[in-house]
Amino acid sequence: MTYCVGLCLKDGLVFLSDTRTNAGVDQIGTFRKMSLFQKDKDRFFTLMSAGNLAITQAVKEILLQGQLFNGKNLWNVESTHDAAVVIGDAIKQVYDRDHQALEKAGIDFNCNLIFGGQIKGERPRLFNIYSAGNFIEATPETCYFQIGESKYGKPILDRVIAFDTPLNLATKCALISMDSTLNSNISVGLPLDLLVYEKNSLQASKLVTMDESNPYFKMIHQLWGEKLRTAFNSIAEPSWSGATPSRSIALPAKKMSAVPIHRSSKVPKKIVKASPKKAVSAKAKR
Repeated sequence: MTYCVGLCLKDGLVFLSDTRTNAGVDQIGTFRKMSLFQKDKDRFFTLMSAGNLAITQAVKEILLQGQLFNGKNLWNVESTHDAAVVIGDAIKQVYDRDHQALEKAGIDFNCNLIFGGQIKGERPRLFNIYSAGNFIEATPETCYFQIGESKYGKPILDRVIAFDTPLNLATKCALISMDSTLNSNISVGLPLDLLVYEKNSLQASKLVTMDESNPYFKMIHQLWGEKLRTAFNSIAEPSWSGATPSRSIALPAKKMSAVPIHRSSKVPKKIVKASPKKAVSAKAKR
């Protein structure tokens, strides 16, 4: 499996991906899921992938070769939106080539991508591209996307990230999101690829691959667990007596009564069954 997260913010973009793949508990591999595309000082793109590794590698190879779709590829499109269209077309091409063989083998066509970047003269943009080749774009209201094992890292992103979040704070939040996922899911693993893209730079000025020896990630892993336990212990326990109103847990709900308790009766009711003869007689009367 995998976990990738991409954030589109006022000051730029943040991309973070793990490198673990698995086809069972005894088939673990390390494959890079982040790919970078740069053309001089004209454009800079980042692609992160989740799903079937053979499918996502095939899509990436088509993009690297610069294959044209209606005369367009990543190197000549005029907008990042058009670049997302090119990636969608590459997915459709792989689907047309492979889906019948995959269906015969009982394998789903599974491909999910996060794509973002900037072309000179336009703002940074971020897209989530699906297996069908269609996509959605991040907005100031919904400024991040996750693919893969997203549920463990989502709560911290929802509580912290907003469009105007500074890049350094967003980077810390993305790493905590990844640490939470690593701690709860064995199918996500180190090393991590992290890119912090500063708006209008059109280059990968802040790019790092992090493993267990990285001092900042080690600090994140240790302190986040400690701070969570401290915060947990600082919250008061519930009061069932109602002596402390602010901690009272026994206050009835406004829209629904308490769960009913069904108790068995002391004398079980006797179930009287009609004899076969009487049943036949009753049927005959009808």
